[in-house]
Amino acid sequence: MSTGDAEVSTAEPGAGQPAEVQAPHIVVDVIDSRAGYRAAVEAIAGGTGPIAIDAERASGYRYSQRAYLIQIYRRGAGTFLFDPPAVGDFTELNDTIRNVEWVLHAASQDLACLREVGLDPVSIFDTELGARLAGLARVGLGTVVEELLGVHLAKEHSAADWSTRPLPQSWLVYAALDVELLVDLRFAVAELLERAGKTEIARQEFAATLAKEPKPANPDAWRKLSGLHTIRTARNLAVARELWRARDDYAQEIDTAPGRLLPDASIVAAARTLPATKNDLAGLKEFSGRASRSQLPRWWAAIEAGLASEDLPPLRVHGDSIPPARAWADRNPEADKRLKAARASMSEISSELDIPVENLLTPDLLRRVAWAPPEPLTVDAVREVLAHSGARPWQLDATAQPIVAAFVEAVQSDPAQGEPEP
Repeated sequence: MSTGDAEVSTAEPGAGQPAEVQAPHIVVDVIDSRAGYRAAVEAIAGGTGPIAIDAERASGYRYSQRAYLIQIYRRGAGTFLFDPPAVGDFTELNDTIRNVEWVLHAASQDLACLREVGLDPVSIFDTELGARLAGLARVGLGTVVEELLGVHLAKEHSAADWSTRPLPQSWLVYAALDVELLVDLRFAVAELLERAGKTEIARQEFAATLAKEPKPANPDAWRKLSGLHTIRTARNLAVARELWRARDDYAQEIDTAPGRLLPDASIVAAARTLPATKNDLAGLKEFSGRASRSQLPRWWAAIEAGLASEDLPPLRVHGDSIPPARAWADRNPEADKRLKAARASMSEISSELDIPVENLLTPDLLRRVAWAPPEPLTVDAVREVLAHSGARPWQLDATAQPIVAAFVEAVQSDPAQGEPEP
């Protein structure tokens, strides 16, 4: 919680770079005990209005995406910074604030780690998404706060390792400021949305963010290895797969980002070269990383497993995905014409509504309906397809009819096609 009379500054000069100067802030304490947590819950319950909330993870440093700091601000209560690993269970806090509106910036980034500790809201206001829908060109927190509230936020700790203990005071001030202005920002963004007639659009988008299901684990996640396209045989791919699995298991075991243990380039180099012995692997120049030598037996075992595997992966995985749009002109010329016509129409609507085209309708959804439109092609049929894939009512109202019109126009402009159905 923010306490005390001492002031601190977050200014920290970098090498050869002037620091962003942040206004002084009172000293910030971290709540890391059950007694402190219970007192904070009681204080938050006595506050009024929405709950501003944020979470800091250690992406790029840790394997997990858990929250290592949770910040809460509420008018009439103050600012509270919780250490989730030390506090443990947040059930009492969730029971206290669950039915109050929560204000987050880029909520989709934080909801998963908040839910992991038992914090699960009923309704949210996403200031980042709201600013995007309102038509602001740049929607980062610092930019939006400066534009709408006239306050400068220094953002020098955004990529910090928040699993560090103890957390430096400058980091804590940065974290506190991330929530202390969110409630004011919420009302400023809401005013923009109201003036633009987009309040209902925002409500639907916030609800969709809250209801979105997490993506299932991808069994072929290893295929995302950077540089994997340079591997040309199934046996080499099997070695890459086993090295990736070995790295992932070890990274999870010690909660460290996989790339910090063994870079993708090292895995690909070993899989492409297929060293004959453990010593050859150790001598491979490209085989680097903090665990490349300390865990050499682990990596060598993975290579042997890949070499012995009878489950050879296919060189290419096709699945049920549609081809990239750049290949449509050759593979499905009619779909290519439909997509180009629909994209032009979506661009016009995006400009008219002053909403980014990717928020108007996700590009993947537009590609899918262009690749295989419903038959017969009607507005109701397109609405049904879009709704089934998660499009919101406002998106259906804005895009279904123009999509049908664009598809019909694409057919009519092609002399090789017959007349469309009325």
